[in-house]
Amino acid sequence: MTQIIDQTSSHRTVGKSTRRADGLEKVTGRTRYAGDMPAIGLLHARLVLSPYAHARIVSIDSSAALAVPGVRFVYTSETLGIVKYDSSSRTLSPLAQGEALWCGQPVAIVLAESEAAAEDGAALVDVEYEQLPAVVDLLAAMLPDSPLTRVIQPEAKGEIAGGGTHAALPEDGAPAQPEEPEELSPNVTDKGRLRMGDIAQGWREAEVVVERTFRTSFIHQSYIEPQSILVAPDHTGKHLTIWPSAQGMLGVRSDVSDALGLPERQITVESTPIGGAFGGKFGLIEPLAAAAAYTAHRPVRMVYSRSEELLAANPAPGSVITLKLGAKKDGTLVALEGKLIFESGAYSGASAMLGGIIMGSTYRCPNMDLRCYEVLTNKAGVGAYRAPNAPQATFALESLVDELCQKLTIDPLAFRLRNGLKEGDPTLDHHTWRRIGLLECLEKAQAHPLWAERQSQKRVPAGLEGWKIGIGLSAGGWPGGTEPAAASCRLENDGSMTVVVGSVDLSGSDTSLGLIAAQALGMANESVNVVHANTDTMPYSGGTGGSKTTYAMGAAVLSAARDARNQILTIAADMLEAASTDLDIEGDKIVVRGAPGKSVALTRIASESMRFAGRYEPIYGRGRSANRVSSPMYTVHLARVAVDPETGEVRVLDYVAIQDVGLAINPGQVEGQIHGGVTQGLGWALFEHLVHDESGQLLTSNLMDYALPHSFNVPNIQVELVEIPSDLGPYGAKGVGEPPVVPVGAAIANAVHDAIGVRMTHLPITPERIFTALQ
Repeated sequence: MTQIIDQTSSHRTVGKSTRRADGLEKVTGRTRYAGDMPAIGLLHARLVLSPYAHARIVSIDSSAALAVPGVRFVYTSETLGIVKYDSSSRTLSPLAQGEALWCGQPVAIVLAESEAAAEDGAALVDVEYEQLPAVVDLLAAMLPDSPLTRVIQPEAKGEIAGGGTHAALPEDGAPAQPEEPEELSPNVTDKGRLRMGDIAQGWREAEVVVERTFRTSFIHQSYIEPQSILVAPDHTGKHLTIWPSAQGMLGVRSDVSDALGLPERQITVESTPIGGAFGGKFGLIEPLAAAAAYTAHRPVRMVYSRSEELLAANPAPGSVITLKLGAKKDGTLVALEGKLIFESGAYSGASAMLGGIIMGSTYRCPNMDLRCYEVLTNKAGVGAYRAPNAPQATFALESLVDELCQKLTIDPLAFRLRNGLKEGDPTLDHHTWRRIGLLECLEKAQAHPLWAERQSQKRVPAGLEGWKIGIGLSAGGWPGGTEPAAASCRLENDGSMTVVVGSVDLSGSDTSLGLIAAQALGMANESVNVVHANTDTMPYSGGTGGSKTTYAMGAAVLSAARDARNQILTIAADMLEAASTDLDIEGDKIVVRGAPGKSVALTRIASESMRFAGRYEPIYGRGRSANRVSSPMYTVHLARVAVDPETGEVRVLDYVAIQDVGLAINPGQVEGQIHGGVTQGLGWALFEHLVHDESGQLLTSNLMDYALPHSFNVPNIQVELVEIPSDLGPYGAKGVGEPPVVPVGAAIANAVHDAIGVRMTHLPITPERIFTALQ
């Protein structure tokens, strides 16, 4: 079969701003989510949460709850039906077993005929607790004499995924340096070290040195749709159908299969619209709801309340990062040393080594030594949040880079241009960087009026007399994820093309996948329809996250579309008695180049390949991808802020986000992603933090106390796209979603310092913290 090569120099569909396919349904409220799905015989679930951060569960009495009209079942860890209970895994221990590990941990689940009855029943479940010492302070938790976060210890686990992969490797086959022994508490569940060069030599060469400690807080992903799921057993009680608000359908099936001991063929996960996730909807409530439905033999719907979200979901980890930078007087960075401690809450999973990789992946520094730790405390177990650990690491790095530039009396943008990574520079794992766009983003920032004319930009606007104006700069990036994927393309009788994928559409990715297919096929975008199969029939797809959907699934769709195109042209060549290399698909027909009027309609191709006694094989393109190498993404942000020295209030006046996207498949959608990421970053920078008291009680357990940015807190955000094509992404595309949140905290902190001369080292930068620092 002749291979058709796309002429990407004149794109017809990709690179053109296109309305999202799901946009109208969502903005008009017609989209139906997991919490909207009907079911006959439905039971509503409500959780009983621990009021203590650490306590032994002495007894649970559900008799009063079961007496409430409408309450049908109350399950605990002993009666729930989880057959592979594993106390080291939050997924496989969805209800506390013998011991509550944080304030808000589910202890029991109540199922009732109505939501009101379920809530009343949950309030009447009588749990007797014996309080235990709570481990709340991150640094104290590391000390050898610290109380343990749990009395009942799970079996020892190895390093978290990726920890060993990115550990320090010797250069040139030299023997690895021995690790100095550290006396640490068992609460430290993972540690690793990333090294390059000789850090001692780096400090000998350094002529200017700066060092600080930075802190960030637990924060919630704050998606609009709460954690939601519907699980329905069939009439035999042996097969489950699941409608989850989750980021990966096959992952849900595997989690439920593991928890219940059911073969995966007895579990069907249906594609369900999802109202936001940002990393927080990977395997949290699905085994719990599935076990309840399977045990009760009734459909069960579980939808978290906003308070349950803040108490019992999986927020981003807090961190304490001590960082030290050294440079020569000419501005050459020579040493970077850090200790990155990430707070994992009650379960392992903070991916501390990823924070170290992020820390060492912005600037060219010949001597680096980064120690990374994951520490348990009696708080909610953490999950992913848009660019996991990158906002924390970048806040510390970019804040200290600005301080180093101030001490060197060097322009901070010029310093970044001098030391920023570029193609061919060594990586932490002793390879070399592929083509990246960091320097191009910096150059574009250098020319932007907000930076080039920053002195005039610092004039105080009318109405803000007495306030101070500052301009801040920050760079950051995300390494990008990879995962195999598969897709198919099917020609329909009306001449349209159906693209079948298994990915979850979180941010309009279906529209981008449709544009990729239309470009490859030569068809109009309106003639391509992207659909989702369920787990019984879908092609393989991993979870939607890590900025890899367009990069990985898009490559599979491109391959499937090319396969379908070749099949179409082969049939058309026979019909038109022409070589397939002389044919093109133009809209709804196949034409012979240089022969006006000689064509065949796609509907005829479909008819001749899908009917009784048809002459040709049906058009069914199949595509697969397995990009084993990521395409890192970088972004540079500029912020203009006003600070009131009397109150500590900060207002962001203008914001510029410059990002390398490889090629913007759908520019309007890409810009929307960046707007959203910046807005979330403003939450990190100025508003959001889950606050616990000394006993581990959550003090911000509702939206009255947990501050989120309002619309009036979001400034005009100007987006500028840089396109340094990836040689592996479809049409050169890279991921988009993760980078926009990464530099925001540092950009705001640097702008605040520029305004009032105070270095803020703790996110969020609240008025109280600024006021205290100024005093």
